[in-house]
Amino acid sequence: MRIAQVAPLWERVPPPAYGGIELVVGLLTDELVRRGHEVTLFASGDSISLATLTSVHPRALRLDPTIKDYGIYEMLNLASVYERAEEFDIIHSHIGHGALAYANLVTTPTVHTLHGIFTPDNEKMFSFGKKQPYVNISNAQREPRLGLNSIATVYNGIDVSSYKFHSQPEDPPYLAFLGRMSPEKGVHLAIEIAKVAGWHLKMAGKVDAVDVEYFEKEIKPHIDGKQIEYLGEANHAQKNALMGGAVATLFPITWREPFGLVMIESMASGTPVIAMKLGSTEEVIAHGKTGFLCNNTQECISAIDRVIELDRYACRQHVENLFSIEHMTDGYEAVYQQIIKERFSQNGRFRSLTGLAS
Repeated sequence: MRIAQVAPLWERVPPPAYGGIELVVGLLTDELVRRGHEVTLFASGDSISLATLTSVHPRALRLDPTIKDYGIYEMLNLASVYERAEEFDIIHSHIGHGALAYANLVTTPTVHTLHGIFTPDNEKMFSFGKKQPYVNISNAQREPRLGLNSIATVYNGIDVSSYKFHSQPEDPPYLAFLGRMSPEKGVHLAIEIAKVAGWHLKMAGKVDAVDVEYFEKEIKPHIDGKQIEYLGEANHAQKNALMGGAVATLFPITWREPFGLVMIESMASGTPVIAMKLGSTEEVIAHGKTGFLCNNTQECISAIDRVIELDRYACRQHVENLFSIEHMTDGYEAVYQQIIKERFSQNGRFRSLTGLAS
């Protein structure tokens, strides 16, 4: 099967540190190649992939201070995809609403994975392209009122084998937080939980330009290097060590998180997750088995004493069973097969996705 994978240009694929979408795209792309598909990855020029890489800029946009208009490069990226549309059996977009207008102009079908949330502005574009096929990364992400052609839910997956399993938390004990230093990730709530409960909190994550004021005013004053530590942006090994050594990972989000890779990364490391009951958390965490779902910070605090009793290996198994690369890729292959079958069924040109297109 000839597949085009279209990634955002903001971060490298896979990301050297933080970057959920780019991590998923990288894992999916490489697994599709291993399964025998011909895959072209449209991403930043510093990306690393088993697929054929095509890029319109030599490095991730966030690393290039000379760029003033990011939208230009996004349009160039999409133009390079769709001018070659006939070379592919299917185009898989991971960039949200940006590809919708282009997809209507070619005969090659495009499937859109929705990694983000809906806003009053982008809803107008999704309404324009509502008949195109969409994949959700959680059931909670769906918005039935928009009438989108949502054909499947495919949960994000990770390479579980790349996460060292920690059968016991470190001593002295601590809580972990990993994620962007932003209000919707609830960093301030993680600090509140740790302070009220009297626990040591270790945090890691990047500070985007839009979140600098929040970080400086709401987070930085609480960082004392003792009870509340900030470790900066963490790479894969550092993330694994941070969460794997914790008693629990805090996930006190304040928004409808579409998925939340941090949850499965933590559980793969053996560490249960204490999360707010919002968005996808009910679908990712097995309440009382791999973590706890809470309605407020007080419930999060109460859960800390209970989380110690959970089986850390059960957390690992939960991810292996539901959120592996293989499980995710199986889901996307089924989606491709469904779309191609519908596309070519009328003239008998359906092609199996078990290997390369004939």
